[in-house]
Amino acid sequence: MSILGFTWYYIILFLFVLTVLVYVHEWGHYWVARRNNVRVEVFSIGFGPEIYGWTNAAGTRWKIGAIPLGGYVKMFGQTDLPGDDDEEAQPLTPEEEEVSFQHKTLPQRTAIVFAGPFANFLFAVVLFSALLMIFGAPRHYAGVGKVLPDSAAAEAGFQVGDRILSINDEPVTWFSDLVEIVRVNPGKPLKITVLRDGEEMTLAAVPKVQVGTDEDGKTIEIGMLGVGYDPEQAKYERKNPLEATWIGVQQTVTLTGNILSYLGQLIIGQGDPKELGGPLRIAKLSGQMAQGGIDNLIFFMAALSVNLGLINLFPIPLLDGGHLLFFAAEAIRGRPLGPRAQEYGFRFGLILVLILMVFATWNDLVHLRVIEFIRELVT
Repeated sequence: MSILGFTWYYIILFLFVLTVLVYVHEWGHYWVARRNNVRVEVFSIGFGPEIYGWTNAAGTRWKIGAIPLGGYVKMFGQTDLPGDDDEEAQPLTPEEEEVSFQHKTLPQRTAIVFAGPFANFLFAVVLFSALLMIFGAPRHYAGVGKVLPDSAAAEAGFQVGDRILSINDEPVTWFSDLVEIVRVNPGKPLKITVLRDGEEMTLAAVPKVQVGTDEDGKTIEIGMLGVGYDPEQAKYERKNPLEATWIGVQQTVTLTGNILSYLGQLIIGQGDPKELGGPLRIAKLSGQMAQGGIDNLIFFMAALSVNLGLINLFPIPLLDGGHLLFFAAEAIRGRPLGPRAQEYGFRFGLILVLILMVFATWNDLVHLRVIEFIRELVT
């Protein structure tokens, strides 16, 4: 790949994806804050020195920072480290209290903080739905994309790329049809006609018996052929807006559950921490997805948006989830936590986030073999 192609796929598109997702997240905070009459002082994409910006009629400074790896919304009366904000050192006028974040009710502050992650989840639903309406949902033909070793399919001579046409002279079109027929024929010989390299041929397979359960929880025997569908052999069916939105919600919920399940496995020691990635691996994946087509890039953005929204809901001080945790404590106690407790919490959160960032970046360097490359240069 040329230096121009590398720059486009792995740098420019990565920054584009990240900027869009950060903007969506911060817009969620901004929009709900303005709906609750909170004055937003800064809306920043990126950190560090301002390289471009403007101030709108509401007094919000919109700017782009020199380090494009995040962003933030600064609201009047809000501070991450209690005691460090000079604004709160002086009494506020009634007019200032009306637009101060800290002087809003607990439900209002909760809604403002939660709006950022919620915007990311909503954005994922929009992207998933758009994919279904524009490109369609794949319905896989009865094609063979994978043959498991020591399976009935391997013993029968199936090959990747085969297209199954019929089973026992019964026509088969979709992969779901194949699964259903094989499932109800455990241990029974099947005559399977396949199309291979333009020619039809007949294979004899005996699905292996596997114990499973039916809808009533009863133990039953099911047949297993040992093949996976071929993603290249599929028909794409566009969905109407209502159906696409519902499927988009389902995909977002499913992806969220999968992420939580993976994190749960990490916590109990069953997952591999080396799989955690940081910005370098995200840049690599965004480039790979972009090379696979705009639909792949949109799907990747949707999945990344879910990740961003979920991570920000973790109950870690400094993240949105940490703020929500403090608000929950305020709701239980009837008053906010003391400034010292909040300050210690935020400092702990900062340290934890930095540790996680360093760990994820180190994983990226190892995964991308950067460490080995540098070692070879100096030895």
